[in-house]
Amino acid sequence: MRKHLIVGLTGASGSIYALTLINVLAAMDWQIELVMSPTGEKVLAYETGVERAALPENVHIHENTNLFSSLASGSYRTHGMVVIPCSMNTLGLMATGTGDQLLARAAQVTLKERHPLVVVPREMPYNIIHIENMLRLARAGATIMPASPGFYHHPQDIQDLVNHVVGRVLDQFGIEHTLFQRWTGLV
Repeated sequence: MRKHLIVGLTGASGSIYALTLINVLAAMDWQIELVMSPTGEKVLAYETGVERAALPENVHIHENTNLFSSLASGSYRTHGMVVIPCSMNTLGLMATGTGDQLLARAAQVTLKERHPLVVVPREMPYNIIHIENMLRLARAGATIMPASPGFYHHPQDIQDLVNHVVGRVLDQFGIEHTLFQRWTGLV
């Protein structure tokens, strides 16, 4: 079976994280099941200059309004889902079980099927509603990973910082990579 990962891309700033993840997975011959919110698609184009037609060949785009998509059913096999970057709006939809958009529905399916759901919020500061929504998702089985790169690998540029976040996301799915130098301790 080909490896499938659902990638949700929302309207939060930070679409470089999603684009980097997509390109890394595509290079590893993964099938990327991409769901973008309408604002997410606009932010992707605005921040990176990348339109949907320029995405790698093994990216299958599912329209966010299509609740008949394979991603809306637990019988469709995937290795899990990552929402990167995750807006607080989408986080709220996922935390309340709202499923009238495919991105939120796919997250609900991922949780109910007990597959990994990784949520990468990219907004600050958090208010109490954001924190409670993250707690609710974490209690349901999601992993909350704010886009907070480390600096122990001595990043030289923005892409090094992005690679650290994306690499840590890949770690959650057990996907091997060489995106950053791992901490080995002080000698």
